[in-house]
Amino acid sequence: MLHEPAAEKYKDHAVDYKTRLGVWMFLLYAIIYAGFVAINVIKPLLMEKIVLFGLNLAVVYGMGLIVFALVLAIIYNRACGKREAAMHELHGTKEAE
Repeated sequence: MLHEPAAEKYKDHAVDYKTRLGVWMFLLYAIIYAGFVAINVIKPLLMEKIVLFGLNLAVVYGMGLIVFALVLAIIYNRACGKREAAMHELHGTKEAE
């Protein structure tokens, strides 16, 4: 029995776009996360301040990071799907590698 990939491989014409978008989204998230770390290092007592619905800044910022990561993932998935579809139309049928 041969062990082959479950799906056929095709040339991905959108790889440059997907890579560039992924790097920019990573950098954006890293900057926002660095802000969270910086507050914890520079002014840790600020994290105790109540900011929303009786929750402190640490909880709100932390949950915000999680939600932001999910939103970025959805945006990335949709944007890449649209670009792949556009490239598929532009290049016609999928070409095997």
